[in-house]
Formats: sequence, structure tokens, C-alpha cells
Amino acid sequence: MPVPGGTMAPPHGDAWLRSPVGLGRAVAVLLGVVVVVGLFSIWAGVKVYDVTGTIVTGEAGEAVQRDAVHADSVMAEVGVVQVASLVATVVVYLVWFHRVRINAEVFDPFGHEMGRAWTGWGWFVPVVNLWFPRRIMLNTWDASPAGTRTSHGLVNAWWVMWTITLFVGRAGFESYRKAETATELYVAVGDVLFADVTGVVAAVLAILVVLRLTRMQNEKALRGPVPPGEPVPAAVRDHR
Repeated sequence: MPVPGGTMAPPHGDAWLRSPVGLGRAVAVLLGVVVVVGLFSIWAGVKVYDVTGTIVTGEAGEAVQRDAVHADSVMAEVGVVQVASLVATVVVYLVWFHRVRINAEVFDPFGHEMGRAWTGWGWFVPVVNLWFPRRIMLNTWDASPAGTRTSHGLVNAWWVMWTITLFVGRAGFESYRKAETATELYVAVGDVLFADVTGVVAAVLAILVVLRLTRMQNEKALRGPVPPGEPVPAAVRDHR
């Protein structure tokens, strides 16, 4: 809607530019922890998978039972650490996501389809969480380059792996929780292992997305409105 002076009011309210660098680095570090914990989870899952496979083939004995109990205990402990690292990462990631979205409104006030609130709620509301976060990310991504728009390939790869992890992980952990026989446990652990692998890949891709978007916004903020033909400021050249 028009405001005094003939300009258009920002559709999402006032926006203000703040550096996303500190938050971006914090998110990248936390995602790195998620990757490390995920690798340990894969290792623990392989141990459970192997010993369960031994039981399924008919081998038994005190040693096998002892290995099974130990492997299951290790997997449970790693699971607790995995949840804790994910919760910490989600909190900081959402703060960063909200920050880069507001920055993107400064760069392009009219290039965003969803309201700011969806930077948080979009991840948790059923059904819409399958596409709202990706759409917000793409709008933010398109508004952030200092030059021409960059490819969506990295964002799309991350989102595909995240979606696969979401579905397979839920199914796998539910099957693992309900498993009553060695065969059921064997199948469930295989699903959990697959989810852990895709989760690690998704986390690595998320690190690349976070660092790339943070860098784009920082470069654009440092560059400012540079007239055509003018040299790029030294601060930006040094940052690159």
C-alpha cells in the first residue's frame, strides 16, 4: 500500500540489516557436531545390525546376547546425545534463519511469499513443513547475491536429503521402538541406519547452504549500492 511520498510500504513491515556472520558460523559449528554425532550413531547402528543379524541366522549363546545388550545400550546413549545436539542446533538455526530472512527483506522487500512468522512455524506445522521452509530459503537466497542470482541446486539437494531423512527416520525409529522379534529389529535397524546416513549428508549440505548464504549477505551488505562501473570496495575484495 502507498505511504506518504508515493512509495510502497514494505509488505512484511520494517526490516533492518544486521550481520549474519556470527550466527552463521555458530550454526555451521553446531551442524558439524550433528555430523560427528551422526557418524557415531551410524557406527553404533552397524554394531546392532551385525549382532542382530547373527541372532536372526540362528546363532545364540551368552556371548552373542552380551554383545546384543551392549550394542543396544551404546545405540541408546548415542541417541540421547544425538537428540541434544539436534535441539541445540535447531534453536540457533532458527535464529539465523529469521535473521537472514529480515536481511533479505532489506535487499528485496517485495520478493517474499510468506510472512516472517513462517521462518519458525513453517518447520513444525504438518504438511506445510514439506515446502514452506524451502520456499522461504529460496526467496532469501534469490535476494542475497551481490550480483546475479545463483543456482538453486545446493538448496534443492539439501532439501531433498532433509525430506528423505524426515520420512525414513520417523518410520525407522517407530519400527525400532515397536520391534519385538530379532527379525523385526534387524529390519528396523537397517531403516534407522539409512536415515542416519541421509541425515549426515543433509547436515553437510546444510552447512554449505548456511555458509554460502551468510557469505552472500555479508558481501552484499559490505558492497552496498555500487554504481555500474565503480570498483568493488577493498573490504569486499579482502573478504572474498
